Amino acid sequence: MAVHDTIGDFLTIIRNGSSAKKELVSAPYSKARESLCQIFKDEGYIKDFHVEAEGVKKSVIVELKYVEEVPAITGLERRSKPGRREYYGYREIPRVLGGLGIAILTTSKGVMRAREARKAKVGGELLCNIW
Repeated sequence: MAVHDTIGDFLTIIRNGSSAKKELVSAPYSKARESLCQIFKDEGYIKDFHVEAEGVKKSVIVELKYVEEVPAITGLERRSKPGRREYYGYREIPRVLGGLGIAILTTSKGVMRAREARKAKVGGELLCNIW
């Protein structure tokens, strides 16, 4: 039985598109991917995103952001993987680059930034770090 890491694949699509200086990248739709895009947009790592439906299939289209020809995303790292899950209590959530980046968790209250999880006093699975 094959194990597919859909979040990891999505992060790789964004990372590769950013490295190749693409304007738009697309990936199959999921609620988790849409939540990640919303956080990336709110934090200023991407320009915009939208969900596009083609018949039965949906896609997430991400418009990447560049500052003077340099990608806004300098690093994007998948933390919790299917073979090695990483769970943290709200007091133990690691900081990314001393607070310069953000960590994204999936919690019982949905996908959220690390600072929101600490404030709401909920822990969860650490999905990725971005800076």
